Amino acid sequence: MKAYVAGVGMTRFEKPETREWQYWDMVREAGGAALTDAGITYTDVEQVPVGYCFQPSTAGQRAVYELGLTGIPVYNVNNNCATGATALMLAGQLVAGGVCDCVLALGFEKMKRGALGGGAGGGDFSTSPVARHYGVMAARHGFGNTPPTAQIFAAAAREHIERYGTTEAQLAAVAAKNHRHSAHNPYAQFRDVYDVAGVLAAPMVHRPLTRLQCSPTSDGAAAAVVVSERFAEARALTGLVELAGQAMTTDTEESFSSGSCIDAVGRPMSREAARQAYERAGFGIEDVDVIELHDCFSVNELLTYEALGMCAPEESGKLAESGATTYGGRWVVNPSGGLISKGHPLGATGLAQIAELVWQLRGDAGERQVPGARVGLAHNIGLGGAAVVTLLRSVQSG
Repeated sequence: MKAYVAGVGMTRFEKPETREWQYWDMVREAGGAALTDAGITYTDVEQVPVGYCFQPSTAGQRAVYELGLTGIPVYNVNNNCATGATALMLAGQLVAGGVCDCVLALGFEKMKRGALGGGAGGGDFSTSPVARHYGVMAARHGFGNTPPTAQIFAAAAREHIERYGTTEAQLAAVAAKNHRHSAHNPYAQFRDVYDVAGVLAAPMVHRPLTRLQCSPTSDGAAAAVVVSERFAEARALTGLVELAGQAMTTDTEESFSSGSCIDAVGRPMSREAARQAYERAGFGIEDVDVIELHDCFSVNELLTYEALGMCAPEESGKLAESGATTYGGRWVVNPSGGLISKGHPLGATGLAQIAELVWQLRGDAGERQVPGARVGLAHNIGLGGAAVVTLLRSVQSG
């Protein structure tokens, strides 16, 4: 069976502690907006997967109770930074598998200010779920005092520079593009515009990544209503976007055997998830118009270009500075501003990507609109690990 996104909603992503609200307030706002956008009520919803990382067990129920007390199943989902896309994938499987006709996927996060620690415990990462990943980094690059997630992606960036001749300016070009895009996004945490020189001049987090190349901690929520074809027809729903293909992968031996942080942070996972998603959708990257991908750090956007088949590994830096991934180029990547500028509340990120793509494919993205966008791709990844690739197609595109 086909599954469609019928409605989306999100809160503005904000610096933690900016607003006096609880996570259930975020869900009421984002979930309510998605239901209204779909033209349904919570009583139509049959099941709810809810993603988050930093709240207690059954926080999903507490949050969803703000939308209604109907007794339906609520699933609590945690897959690190890929949590939001995981919730969406569960919703898509429930509908495509014929279990449900209407599912609400939710994601939220209420975070603390400051850098994300990554569970490394001040260098003692032996009990962390990502111990093997940090072990790859430590064996080759050592382990410092900066945030461990920044360290491992910075190590991947240095390897990319050494292996492919990528320049620091090319890494900065990714961030400059995404900050420029976010200027037109009212949901973005940051809307200031920087050029490459400004990105490079920002304070260093872990060489070669400056602060403006790193996603911030954020508060926020996002939601998507997923429905079956028969439900949509019975309710005469409009504005539908097809979930044309979805795939999730986790780490394989390739993630660790090379001893490379490029592999440890997920390029092999992303490559395989993309391959499966293309196969299920029946089309590939050449058919995609607009992309929301997981630029938690600028280097990960380059790694994802490669994994999605947009270019060869040695060409991703050049692709970033060529203009091919912004307005007027071959693809528009992260028109929302991406994680770097829009913000990164872990549980909400994957669903916020879907919201942006649905607006783009409907032609409702305002100043951010990608002209003629009919096919979109979302890429959401989490260390530990999980990579989710979702292909979306406007119903009007056939």
